[in-house]
Amino acid sequence: MTAVAAAAPPAALRSARLQFAALGMVAGTWGAHIPSVQQAHGLNAARLSLVLFAAALGCVATLWFAGAAVARFGIRRCARVAALSMTSMLALALVVPGLAALMLCALLLGAGMAMFDVCINCEGAELERSGGRRVMSQLHGLWSVGAMTGALAAAALFAAGVAPRIQLGALALTIGATLLVATRSMPGVITQGDAAAPRRTWPTPALWLIGALVFAGMTAEGAMHDWTVLYLAQERHLAPSPAAIGYAVFSVAMALARFAGDALRERVGDTRLIVAGALLAASSMTLVLIAPALALAFAGLALVGAGVAPIAPILYNAAARRGGTQPAAAIAAVTAIGYGGLMLGPPLVGVIAQSASLTLALAVAVIGPALALAVGARLLERHIG
Repeated sequence: MTAVAAAAPPAALRSARLQFAALGMVAGTWGAHIPSVQQAHGLNAARLSLVLFAAALGCVATLWFAGAAVARFGIRRCARVAALSMTSMLALALVVPGLAALMLCALLLGAGMAMFDVCINCEGAELERSGGRRVMSQLHGLWSVGAMTGALAAAALFAAGVAPRIQLGALALTIGATLLVATRSMPGVITQGDAAAPRRTWPTPALWLIGALVFAGMTAEGAMHDWTVLYLAQERHLAPSPAAIGYAVFSVAMALARFAGDALRERVGDTRLIVAGALLAASSMTLVLIAPALALAFAGLALVGAGVAPIAPILYNAAARRGGTQPAAAIAAVTAIGYGGLMLGPPLVGVIAQSASLTLALAVAVIGPALALAVGARLLERHIG
C-alpha cells in the first residue's frame, strides 16, 4: 500500500485540490502583474521579453531534471522547495534591483512553478490509482479556477488602489503558508506505475508520443489564451470589454468541462474523449472563424474550451501509468515537450498574422493541432485505454 493509499483519501484529495488551485492562482497573478513588472522596472518591450523568456527557460530547464529530483528527494520535499521558490520570487518580482536580478527572479519563479506542477500531477495520478476513481480532470479544473481567481483578485485590488508590491507580498505569503500545510498530506515517495524502471529523464518512445500530443494540445491552448482577445478586437471589431468577455467564455467553459471530465472519462473512456474533444475543438474553432453572427462565434469559443479541456489531464495520467519510467520522470518529460507548444503557439500565430491574417493564423495554430490530436490519440490507444 502506498503512502497516499494509507492516508485518509478525503484529506489527500482535499489537499491536492488546494495545491492545484494555488498553482493556478500563482500563474494568474503573475500574468495579471506583468504590466506591473514592466512599469516598476522601466522595461521596454525587448527587455520585458527577456524577463518572460527567463521564466520560460527556468520552467523548461527544470522539467528535464524534475523527475530525477523527485525520485531522489521525495515528492513532498520537492513540492515544498518548489512552493517556497515560486511564492518568494513572486513577492520579490517588483522589488529586486536591476534587470539581471529580475531575470534571475523570473528564472526561479518559472523553475518553482514547473517543479510544483510535476509534483502535483504525479500526486493526482497516484490518487487515481490508489483511490480507484478518476480525479485528474477535476484537479486541472481547479487550476483553471485558481488562475481566474488570481487574475480577478488582482483586477479588484487594482480597482481598490492597493499597491502592486503589497498585492504580491500578501498573496505570496498566504499561498506559501497554505501550501506548507497542504503538502503534509502528500506522500514522501511515489513508486506506482513501472516501479522497477530506471529514473531516466530521456523520454521513451511512448513518452515521445504522449509528449507530442500534449505539445499539440498546448499549442492550440496557448494560441487561444494569448490571441482570443486580439482576434475579437481586430477581426470582429469588438470593444475591449466584450472582447474580454469572449475570452472569459472560453476560460469558464474550459474549467466547467474539466469538472465534468472525470465522469465522462468513466463513461466513454480516455481515448474516445480525447478524439471527441479534439474534433469538437477543431469544428468549433472553424465556427468561430467563419460564423457571421457574433453569438455563434461566442458559442464556438465555449465549445473550443470544452474540447481542449480533457486533453492535458488524460495525457498526464497516461504518462504516469504507461511511460516506461517512474511517474515523476514521465510527467516531467511530457510536460517539458508539451510546454514547447505553449511557447510555440503564440509566436506562430504572430508570424502568420503578420504575413497573412490573424484568422488564418488561428486556423493553423488551433484547428491543425486539434486534428493531429484526433489522429494521434488512436495511435496511443493502447497506452491510455
